[in-house]
Amino acid sequence: MPAIDALLRALNLPVTDQPLLETALTHRSYVHEQWAVELQSNERLEFLGDSVLNFLAARFLYNAFPQHGEGQLTSLRAALVRTSTLARWSRAMGLGAYIKLGKGEEQNGGRDRDPLLADVFEALLAAIFLSNDLEVANEFLQRFLLSEVQRVSEQGLIQDDKSRLQEWVQGQRNKTPRYKTITVEGPEHERRFTVEVWAGAYRLGVGEGPSKQAAAQAAARDALAQLSTAESSL
Repeated sequence: MPAIDALLRALNLPVTDQPLLETALTHRSYVHEQWAVELQSNERLEFLGDSVLNFLAARFLYNAFPQHGEGQLTSLRAALVRTSTLARWSRAMGLGAYIKLGKGEEQNGGRDRDPLLADVFEALLAAIFLSNDLEVANEFLQRFLLSEVQRVSEQGLIQDDKSRLQEWVQGQRNKTPRYKTITVEGPEHERRFTVEVWAGAYRLGVGEGPSKQAAAQAAARDALAQLSTAESSL
């Protein structure tokens, strides 16, 4: 396994606390096999890094896309911080070679598994944050966010709420969502539309907006939120 300081030099990583970096690269499978030595895995750093990542990505998108609504920003953030994306960033840095793994995890190909590499990226981000501050962590993350936003936009990987709902309804119920305009209120220059979305005889959600399209997106977002709540309670 290459030395940690080689990683710091190669990537110009702003981690002044080298033991913290080593912890960020230590998988629990390695800790379990080192019973004679007191070690920590990267799980706590991963927990912190997940929150740092989501906040910084949200702040970046909020500032970069002032015309986007909540639903669009949420969809875009999901595309940016998904497991496969974080794993790809880890591979680009060559982090897999530096991860401390247990023998079993090593034999099972853990060094190149997306979930493990994504966890390491989050742990590394937390280590940078703790070694410095939030803005240094943000500078590190900017290495990836700008190009990733361009990539997902060009490849059409960002789905709006209506598209996401249609995919779910067609997959689960073999139906196409129907949108009904229920009310139109207010003067012509300040119209307020209320739209419901249905699948067969079931009303899935309702939304309001200054246009039919905006209200339909809000209805789809409401439906997705209710479906997510229902699935999580099962």
